[in-house]
Parts: sequence; structure tokens; C-alpha cells
Amino acid sequence: MQKIVIVGGGAGGLELASRLSRTLGRKKQAEITLVDRSRTHIWKPLLHEVAAGIIDKHSDGVDYAIHAAAHHYRFQLGELCAINAQDKTISLAPLFDEEGTEVLPQREIRYDELVLAIGSVSNDFKTPGVSQYCYFLDSLKQAERFHRALLNQLIRINQQDTCDGAIKVAIVGAGATGTELAAQLHHVANLSKAYGMPDMSASRLKITIVEAGQRILPALPERIANSARKALQKLGVDIKEQTMVAEADANGLITKDGGRIDADLMVWAAGVKAPDFIANMNLFETNRANQILVDKQLRSRTHSSIWVLGDCCGFQKSDGKWVPPRAQSAHQMAETVAYNIQAMYANKSLKEYTYKDYGSLVHLSKYSTVGSLMGSLSNSSMFVEGRLAKLVYVSLYNMHQFAVHGKIKGALKLLIKKLSNAISPKLKLH
Repeated sequence: MQKIVIVGGGAGGLELASRLSRTLGRKKQAEITLVDRSRTHIWKPLLHEVAAGIIDKHSDGVDYAIHAAAHHYRFQLGELCAINAQDKTISLAPLFDEEGTEVLPQREIRYDELVLAIGSVSNDFKTPGVSQYCYFLDSLKQAERFHRALLNQLIRINQQDTCDGAIKVAIVGAGATGTELAAQLHHVANLSKAYGMPDMSASRLKITIVEAGQRILPALPERIANSARKALQKLGVDIKEQTMVAEADANGLITKDGGRIDADLMVWAAGVKAPDFIANMNLFETNRANQILVDKQLRSRTHSSIWVLGDCCGFQKSDGKWVPPRAQSAHQMAETVAYNIQAMYANKSLKEYTYKDYGSLVHLSKYSTVGSLMGSLSNSSMFVEGRLAKLVYVSLYNMHQFAVHGKIKGALKLLIKKLSNAISPKLKLH
């Protein structure tokens, strides 16, 4: 039986495993294995909500092992450490528990077709002190780590004798993650008043967003950025555009012009790149963001049995621009790779990947949702905000649920989530 191994259970990887398991896996035409270093999947655009404490992995996550048992594929907990393209094997690093005891030794997995969907990480541009003092939101583990630190700060400020104290949060990077996190933190500070912290409110939270570029949300149309800026400034968020961070230390950030931004918590959300070990393998052609260069069918240019999708995939469009690292890109790539692998087994011709930009949305907690719709949804870019924008934003998550669970189970999952949200606390205190 042919062996298909998918490394990375993010939006694209898990959707691909689900699609192939419902066809090749169910018919026993291939053995499908999903590898991830985490036990639980959280849709990456929601990680800032995990960090803020609005959602948690138990109600909104997907347990890989349980999902695999119900969907005709296998799950292996582990982290990719090597690829032997000649022998068609991958190696997983030893697995250790919280005490440092080895649970599993280094393992090898054979493949006939390998799919790399290992996502991206924040690019700190080797800025001194960032890796030591800043929080990142690249994974569920990192989001949960920031949430624990946030809870500690909320408790500290709430129990101070004076009401003059404030939590100072600095967010570096004003893309979707940075701006959405700022709004969620403002909401959480107000929510905490109803959850055992009567002396806490958003007035005791000082948020600063630092953006090196000309404006916030640089990848989105200027009208969206302006609307988002107004909404954030209305919340009291201090936005510093055209400000570059030169260094981070235990007490805050130092800017390139010598200025200082004091902070109790610092989040680095500026720039993304594929993990460094991809380029260090010397197996692939990569671009400046460490993304693996692929052909028109999403196969590695250097190894035809290795497919690539999601944030680690370097696909250059006809206009010379790279496909952006977004959830909609991963979703579309998963569809193409699923089709092509199935077509290959059926001796049919493969199709070329074409990126379709359906627009972008920014959800600023309960305060505002703004964005643009384009592509097949509109003849040109159409600005949307308010309830319509929020409805479209929610529908993107719903589409992911349907792709992962199927239409019936996906609808049931969404219904359960809605019921759970109605009776569960609005803020997670654990």
C-alpha cells in the first residue's frame, strides 16, 4: 500500500489529511499519516484569541489522535528533524515529557509521497533581546504561555493597593495578528472585572502597537487600515508607525532612534518566515523567507515526490509576486494537492495551482470588523465593515470546520460550539 506522509497539522495539513482520508484512506488505496509536534490543532488565525483567553483548546481545538481514529488516517506525535529524499524517509526527533524523560526515541517513517505543511514562524530579524524577552504567537504552546503571563499581570494589577498602576503591553508588528490581539486584550481587561478582578478594567491597560512600515496593516488596502486605526485609537491604543525596534530588554523596547517603550509584556508579531531548518537541510531551492520553491502543481522543484503547501510554500504568481502566507492560501493549496495526489493514483493529469484572492478581513474583537471582498465575490475590491464583515469572517472559520470534519459533523461541531459559548465563561482563567 502506498504511504502518504503529511508533516504539519495546521489549516492546510489537517484539511489535506481529512480530504485524502475520505477518499484514498477510506478505500484503503493509501496509508495516510499526519505528523505534528502538538497533540491539538487550533486554526492559526485564532491563536491570538487563545493568547487573550477568549477561547481555549478544549472547546475550539481538534485532538489529532481522536480525529485520526475517526477519519481513516494515522497520527504521529513528533517533530521533523531530517529528510532522506533518496531513501524516501523522514526522521522525527526524540519525544520527551515535561520532566525531560524520553518517551520515544528518534524514529523514521517511510513515504512514497511526502507533503510538507509545516507553516511559518515569526521573523525577529535577529534583533537583540527579542527571542529572550518577547512572546511569540506561532503555536498553541506559545499562545498558552502568553495567556498565563497575561493572567499573572491581571492579578498583579487588580490586587495593588493603588488604582494608578497599569499593565503595559507592547505589540511589535501591526499586521492582522498584532491589531486583532490589541483589540482582544482591551476586551479581556474589561471582562476581567466580572471574573473576580473588580478593580481591573481597560483603563488600567496601556497598549502600544509598534510598526516599522508606513502604516498599520501594510498588506491590506489603505481604507481598511484607516478604519482599523480609528477603531483602535478609539480604544486608547497607542499606534507608533514608522518606528523600528532596535533591541528588547527585560523592561521594554528600544527603538532605532533611541527612544524607549516600557512594557510588562512584549509580543513580537512582525514578519513571518518558514523555519530556518528548511533552508539548512540543503534539499530545496528556497526564497528569502525560507519558503520552498515549487512547480505549478505544488511539488518541490528539486524532488517530485515532495509536495509543499501553506506558509512554507514559495509559489510565485505570473505577476512576480509571492502567494501570501494566509489561511485562504493554505486552504486552496490543500484542495490542489489533494486533487493532484488522487489524480496521480488514478493516472489522470495533474492541475496547476491558481491563487484566488477573496479579500481580507480584520476582526477587532467585539468593537469592529473591517475588510475587503474581491475575486469571484465582487467585480472589484469591495469594502465591508460591521455585521456583514463579521459574518464573512465567521464563515471562513466555518469553511475550515467543514473541510476538516465534513459537512454534517462540521455543522454539529459549530452547533456545539455555539451552545458551549452560551453557557461557558467569556474569559478563560486557567
